[in-house]
Amino acid sequence: MAIIYGVFSASNLVSPSVVTVIGPQVSMFLSGILYSGYIAMFIHPFTWSFYTASVLVGVAAAVLWTAQGNVLAINSSDSTIGRNSGIFWSLLQFSLFFGNLYIYCAWHGHVHITDHDRRTVFISLTVISLVGCFLFFLIRKPDPDSSSRSEVTESLLQTESTDGSTDSSSPPGLCSQALDAFVKACKISVTKEMLLLSVSIGYTGLELTFYSGVYGTCIGAMTHFGSDAKSLIGISGICIGIGEIIGGGVFGLLNKNNRFGRNPVVLLGLITHFVAFFLIFLNIASDAPLAPEGGTDLKAFITPSVGVALLCSFLLGLGDSCFNTQLLSIVGFMFRDNSAPAFAVFKFIQSIMAAVAFFYSNYLLLHWQLLILVIVGFLGSVSFFAAETVAESKKRDSDYDSI
Repeated sequence: MAIIYGVFSASNLVSPSVVTVIGPQVSMFLSGILYSGYIAMFIHPFTWSFYTASVLVGVAAAVLWTAQGNVLAINSSDSTIGRNSGIFWSLLQFSLFFGNLYIYCAWHGHVHITDHDRRTVFISLTVISLVGCFLFFLIRKPDPDSSSRSEVTESLLQTESTDGSTDSSSPPGLCSQALDAFVKACKISVTKEMLLLSVSIGYTGLELTFYSGVYGTCIGAMTHFGSDAKSLIGISGICIGIGEIIGGGVFGLLNKNNRFGRNPVVLLGLITHFVAFFLIFLNIASDAPLAPEGGTDLKAFITPSVGVALLCSFLLGLGDSCFNTQLLSIVGFMFRDNSAPAFAVFKFIQSIMAAVAFFYSNYLLLHWQLLILVIVGFLGSVSFFAAETVAESKKRDSDYDSI
């Protein structure tokens, strides 16, 4: 995970150039192939292939997320970007539900996972992922003459020579486009809008690490949950997935016409997370993240409850969907003309903070990790509200110009 997120962070610096030069669909396909290779590696894992695949999938992740953000932006209008972001996030999080449910049902009660068990799972996942890669080519391409055409098309048009011919295939043209995308990403990273959003984006990176890595470990380390403590990690993942799916679907529908704005959804996400953090503080022992393999016998402030633990998993997923759907929406809206560089900056900030959280989670007790999340979450929400004010002002100016 450290290798993946480290390479992921660095690769976001060049991913806009890759997407600009080869286009978003090809970028998604090639990145997906690398993801499939990473999954297939688990069929017969070796040390060298494991670490090599981790490096490659880190590069693929940066290109894939940048290209997906670009496709989401160019296939949405101002009135549909919120809805489409919600639908995208919901579909993405179905993996948490079905993946964990399958593993729980297939491996429940297994003391030892055999080679046959492992191969069956990863062969299935490899085939499914390869099918998904080829489905990328079925995504529609927007009319290049429409107002929502991508910056990729625009950059190609700008390479036309004085006699009207296009020189986009020449090496100087490609280098120019790649350099232009990199420069745009650097400029976007220091704009007022992105600086305001960076705190919120950074918070999603911190809590991504918490719900995907730390919290499941904490549940599995609680000996008071009995012999099924380890299997509860899978159930926790299912509950997180349900929260993500419900959140993405509901908030996508609420944002169909952007009637209520993004601020109420982010505020709901903040409240949801604060409730989850408080319950986790009461329910889970403070040394759970650092407990040895045998687990911890300590209690927090209440008798450890499996129901409360799984409720917190659901709330973590629901709150995460609140933040991510609205961030995808506002970034796609505010940086429509430069969506690939903008989403690269988005994932760069998020992955850097996720890597930081993976580092400190190995050393800090649970209550200190929760305190960091509370402080950064509050600051991130306030900064998002400020960014939304700027976005609304931009939308009013755009509507006035169109009139």
